[in-house]
Amino acid sequence: MSAAPVHPSHPHEGDPVFDLHVGGKMEVACTVPLAGRDDLSLAYTPGVARVCEAIAENPELTQIYTWVPNTVAVVTDGTAVLGLGDIGPAAAMPVMEGKAVLFKQFGGVDGVPICLDTTDTDEIVETVVRLAPSFGGINLEDISAPRCFEIEDRLKERLDIPVFHDDQHGTAVVALAALENALRLTGRTHANTRVVVGGAGAAGVAVTKILREAGIDDIAVVDRQGVLHSSRTDLTPVKRALAELTADRTGRTGKLADVLDGADVYIGVSGGTVPEEHVATMAPDAIIFGLANPTPEVHPDIAHKYARVVATGRSDYPNQINNVLAFPGIFRGAFDVHASAITEGMKLAAAQAIAGLVGDDLSEDLIIPSPFDPRVGPAVAAAVSAAARRDGVARR
Repeated sequence: MSAAPVHPSHPHEGDPVFDLHVGGKMEVACTVPLAGRDDLSLAYTPGVARVCEAIAENPELTQIYTWVPNTVAVVTDGTAVLGLGDIGPAAAMPVMEGKAVLFKQFGGVDGVPICLDTTDTDEIVETVVRLAPSFGGINLEDISAPRCFEIEDRLKERLDIPVFHDDQHGTAVVALAALENALRLTGRTHANTRVVVGGAGAAGVAVTKILREAGIDDIAVVDRQGVLHSSRTDLTPVKRALAELTADRTGRTGKLADVLDGADVYIGVSGGTVPEEHVATMAPDAIIFGLANPTPEVHPDIAHKYARVVATGRSDYPNQINNVLAFPGIFRGAFDVHASAITEGMKLAAAQAIAGLVGDDLSEDLIIPSPFDPRVGPAVAAAVSAAARRDGVARR
């Protein structure tokens, strides 16, 4: 067996964050014995040839005799990494490694980080399509909008395995789960709730769509120029479609201040800052989710002056909206039934499963379970598998 690599002293030695990252956060481990000639002949040549021949005759056997059905590609081009922006594929690798270890820890799924040295939409799609036979699913990560929408849509059209852009759908699933419990706590229903979504990027689009799927109709989405509505002449196709789903249905126009006045819920996924005087105009018992990291759109100290329920994306405040509650269990559930896709029904089921774990412990400071709650991954996986069967995408 080869010796482990020896890592030299590093320029940030003594800093615990950098010390932890020396040599990376993951490795490939052997799952079979390799203690002698007999083991080697089974795991590699000549024995492996029999498995290869069987798969050549029936490619579906990869689902039994390889790691493919439990392995997800974590793919980025490095253009929208965390709150750091376009830092490139090399600098994105620590985040993709982190994502891969979260897949393993919380879902038992093997993740392989893949950082692509291109930002061209066609090249990304073609590269992932060609890599796809090695994986049971594709997790798109930290790809900037609006390209991320087209990339995901085109990959879903061409591949018969789950494709999931976590910045969109992971955020949306967990936000919906938290909102369901916040609505229950404040005595609201979907039909009588008015929501403002701050930001029309990847997360804003997905959050809005899943809220509509859940039955919330009165939603206004706001970007830097104001409310998205079709009378605006500066909308991209993605924003125009979002306007048709939201403010066009209610006739809402204007700026953030106009729609925040009297709103029940504010969900910030923009990275901007909402002035306190606008927050003060929200409805009694308001709900505020400021999800930008590291600085929420509404600081919790200000939010608590006017809102009954407050959530952020940060781990140092209660009610953290953390994607790790969703994506490991979603892929686990999809893989367990060999799903060909991840449907809207599967996402809604995941949100309902997460929300349901809070149960009778529901309070202003507990609307969402902890990522370390061992019930989360199995509950999400079971709900997603059942939804996949209902939606007709399960293949076993």
